[in-house]
Amino acid sequence: MDILKIPRMEKKEYDDLIRDSYVCRIAFRGDTFPYIAPFMYVFDGKYMYFLSTKYGRKIDYFRKSPAVSVEIDRFSPDMSSYTFMSLQGILEEVVDEAGKKKIRRDFVDMIRKRNLSPNVLAALGHSPDDSPDVITREERTLVWKLKGVRDIVALKNG
Repeated sequence: MDILKIPRMEKKEYDDLIRDSYVCRIAFRGDTFPYIAPFMYVFDGKYMYFLSTKYGRKIDYFRKSPAVSVEIDRFSPDMSSYTFMSLQGILEEVVDEAGKKKIRRDFVDMIRKRNLSPNVLAALGHSPDDSPDVITREERTLVWKLKGVRDIVALKNG
């Protein structure tokens, strides 16, 4: 019996998956085991950007090794259709003030455009009672950029 292999996505298909989604998982090199955490992101057509609170295990692992795997998926509730991809690359902290402000503004726009619950603000260190604009006014997060992507595995079921 032959093993059925899941077909690969074309570049346009996985670019669309990245563009259409806004939540991913990032796997960091842990001390003994990988550490995986969910992140919201924005995509400018070339780079993925993430906001990270300035505390937690992910910060320690990022400082030790910025090499990560990022996973994005989309699937129907009954799993009749699914797509997923994994990218291996390097997280870089954005330190340029204008760059950080632009990415934070992009996050505010994404939250509003997708009509996300105010509860997402808690994941970024803010109160759900605040307006999303607080993200641009207060620096409670680090801004990370995924660069140096070396490997992309993008598969679909049909």
